[in-house]
Amino acid sequence: MATHDQETEHYFHDTEVHCVLCPRNPDDGGSIVQDLEISTMFTHHQKIVVVDSEMPSAGSQSRRIVSFVGGIDLCDGRYDTPFHSVFRTLDTAHHDDFHQPNFEGASITKGGPREPWHDIHSRLEGPIAWDVLYNFEQRWRKQGGKDLLLPLRELENMIPPSPVVFPDDPERWHVQLFRSIDGGAAFGFPETPEDAARAGLISGKDNIIDRSIQDAYIHAIRRAKNFIYIENQYFLGSSFDWSADGIKPEDINALHLIPKELSLKIVTKIEAGEKFSVYVVVPMWPEGIPESGSVQAILDWQRRTMEMMYKDIIQALEAKGIKEDPRNYLTFFCLGNREVKRSGEYEPSEKPEPDSDYMRAQEARRFMIYVHAKMMIVDDEYIIIGSANINQRSMDGARDSEIAMGAYQAHHLATREPARGQIHGFRMALWYEHLGMLDDSFLQPEGEECIRKVNQIADKYWDLYSSETLEHDLPGHLLRYPIGVASDGIITELPGFENFPDTKARILGTKSDYMPPILTT
Repeated sequence: MATHDQETEHYFHDTEVHCVLCPRNPDDGGSIVQDLEISTMFTHHQKIVVVDSEMPSAGSQSRRIVSFVGGIDLCDGRYDTPFHSVFRTLDTAHHDDFHQPNFEGASITKGGPREPWHDIHSRLEGPIAWDVLYNFEQRWRKQGGKDLLLPLRELENMIPPSPVVFPDDPERWHVQLFRSIDGGAAFGFPETPEDAARAGLISGKDNIIDRSIQDAYIHAIRRAKNFIYIENQYFLGSSFDWSADGIKPEDINALHLIPKELSLKIVTKIEAGEKFSVYVVVPMWPEGIPESGSVQAILDWQRRTMEMMYKDIIQALEAKGIKEDPRNYLTFFCLGNREVKRSGEYEPSEKPEPDSDYMRAQEARRFMIYVHAKMMIVDDEYIIIGSANINQRSMDGARDSEIAMGAYQAHHLATREPARGQIHGFRMALWYEHLGMLDDSFLQPEGEECIRKVNQIADKYWDLYSSETLEHDLPGHLLRYPIGVASDGIITELPGFENFPDTKARILGTKSDYMPPILTT
């Protein structure tokens, strides 16, 4: 997984920093086979930092807890700016932080393109920051040992919990913490199904599961009125309704409900004669060699998920006698950048292998921007940010361990006018970063004018990104995800694009006959 955990442990050896290399242990009640499956296939995926900090008021001698939750790994290759340069920072910011795991043998000595990184994290203050600290305490007491921890009750005497803002501040936030985790990874879980139910947890066959991230997504989708905007590293699930095209859907077990909830939300809006739009931004492909079996398998699951959703939408449109492009209701994007060569740029001392993906991408001066964010915005009113991908690993609760926050500003929900708080501002900032422009239509993402304009711009940027030549830098990063949607909802290739640019990797993916679905869903 290239997590550098051994290097981290070695770095902190014989210091006051206590570093525990922590496997994904199963809950106590599983079988030997289940225990082996969990410990070898799944990971701890939470990304949190908790620190003490000065109070916002000058002169105060008190301290407070500040926490950070989101998608950014404390790892090399993650630093980037909104410009997401592929070549121009190779002699400055990214010379010693060159990250390109999609080409075999890639290195700074062979030159770009580097893999730009797009991610989202949140800073939490006030009582919610203590919930993140409590999550750490539960994790540490389960797998790190108790002897090094200061009990939270003693910490409260030193750093008393305090509100960040005055109660009547109109910009104050309401924030809740969610997790995907089970009793094998967190201390203090209930031991009986009855106690678990009272705590809002789920009783699995042999364990107690917190699946509140999936619950939070479902609740927010069901409450949505106008639009949903998603950025996520993966997008696959609801396999119970996938087409039985070379597979047995019942054997896949990517059962989480988020894709189906999204398509059913659109269907109910079509039936009610109301406009509703869903925008989804994903990477071109999951990080790794794009022709590899694992990447191709995930792309195949992604295609099946998209197909299921578009079939739902098309059936609803036909039932109402509406002839309209389903991409006006649900549309998928990816991010990419392309730069013309400038004088004075970094000149590598070596060259990539001839006729390799690496060489073709270097000559074409382009590469995808890797979407690692895990975020959903609903109606500019509510936002979820965390570590959880939209796949079964993250949403299951008994697979990868995850953490996320959901938040809203009540003051901006108190009128019948569209929300114009910080969530709205953040979405507009993201769209400006991705599109390189703003437009009045962006104020109403559910509107026909907005989704048509965004699709037109993304189509144009894809054409520029994928063209044989480029005379100027790409004016924006948001690209149409390179698929078509047939009249029956079947996902197709765009004309001339069976493979991603510069690669021999199929855009629609390839079903794996040897890799178990539990690894790639």
